[in-house]
Amino acid sequence: MVQDITLDQIESATRIVYAEMQPTPQYCWPLLCESLGTEVWVKHENQTPIGSFKLRGGLVYFSHLAESSEKPKSVVSATKGNHGQSVGFAARRYGIPVTIVVPYGNSIEKNNAMRSLGVKLLEHGDDFQSAREYAIKMAHENSLKMIPSFDPLLVTGVATYSLELLKAVKDLDVVYVPIGLGSGICGMLAVRDALKLKTKVVGVVSAHASSYAESYISRRPVESPVSTKIADGMACRVPEQSALELIWEGVERIVQVSDEEIAEAMRILYECTHNVCEGSGAAAYAAVMQESSRVKGCKVAVIASGGNIDREVYAAVLNGEAFTA
Repeated sequence: MVQDITLDQIESATRIVYAEMQPTPQYCWPLLCESLGTEVWVKHENQTPIGSFKLRGGLVYFSHLAESSEKPKSVVSATKGNHGQSVGFAARRYGIPVTIVVPYGNSIEKNNAMRSLGVKLLEHGDDFQSAREYAIKMAHENSLKMIPSFDPLLVTGVATYSLELLKAVKDLDVVYVPIGLGSGICGMLAVRDALKLKTKVVGVVSAHASSYAESYISRRPVESPVSTKIADGMACRVPEQSALELIWEGVERIVQVSDEEIAEAMRILYECTHNVCEGSGAAAYAAVMQESSRVKGCKVAVIASGGNIDREVYAAVLNGEAFTA
């Protein structure tokens, strides 16, 4: 159960993660602080070996899978890109063949990155949920192991970035975390509670993929259509029940940010830090910009969850082209 993840488990996960990568940095960038009028820290998960926080979860999941008595001959999963890279990277360490299902029109460069890791790529459906359902069907029909996008082991792995941040930066008032299916924010809640900190955790979703925001308000799972053009890592139509239960209990609020707000955040993050952030990676900073008056005088952190964005899309963002979902 995700609710039962302990600090000891997260600290054990760091040993698995650090066998493949160094801890990512967290920086307090002067220009960002000047722009917001408050102290803001950026946790740079865009600097992992696959350019996303998702790697941590895949490493921990496959480490446990390889050690179990049920090591699979082949696995299948669904993704919009970063989870698929994580699965491909981790499975390759153990010689496990991987099939990944992506929706039609998925990021070209994320697809190429997955193929470079030895993944067999299939296209199906118009969105992540359709791809996910097809992957589940494939697993059932072909006796493959289905690798979920949300699982206690995945959460334990990605929680290691929260442990790094909350140990390195003392007395944070609030941290903004983007939500796709919820592994990142659930990991943050687990670490915050395990360390007995008072830091508020604020979730961030795309205004054009608002299932978690609507579910948070209604206190029941709400399916919502997806139309975001640049935040594919947050393009969730159907929320995860087990993630919602933790979010309902531990999250302060959920902020919705538009594609235009995200694009502006991407530009500012580049101008002020020269870091490339994909849409979901810049969403947390977009939320802080939206709530700048609310957080003035606070010590704030944002999670730059990834930096994987197609060159043409990023060029359009930097050139100030309009993104209307």
